[in-house]
Amino acid sequence: MWWIYALLSALFAALTAILAKVGIRGVNTDLATAIRTVVILVVAWGLVFWRGGIETVPNLTRQNWLFLVLSGIATGFSWIFYFKALQRGTVSQVAPVDKLSVAIAIVLSVLFLGEVLTWKVALGATLIIGGTLVLIL
Repeated sequence: MWWIYALLSALFAALTAILAKVGIRGVNTDLATAIRTVVILVVAWGLVFWRGGIETVPNLTRQNWLFLVLSGIATGFSWIFYFKALQRGTVSQVAPVDKLSVAIAIVLSVLFLGEVLTWKVALGATLIIGGTLVLIL
């Protein structure tokens, strides 16, 4: 079932690119990122309360907090740079280059998480990198 969520994530990421490109016309991208963040904040906390996740907050460890905060910081920078790129480039160029993050995540998962790099995963990452280079050059 994980792949259904992954496909839904890809669909909404694609919609994000299209909607953001239209939404940032003539707008400061930092302001656009802040507005987007507030919306996500409301939706995410709404889901936590609605689905009953708030009672698990005391179970979070210091490591959970540290890495979730660091992940949030990385997400913020990703969004800031993504909106800047979208404002200056086309969606058909920016969105695929942004997905180079998949190949980077694969490399980092092998280096830092000890995940196994299979030939299929390596080939997929190589194809993503190749496709990104085609779009950049």
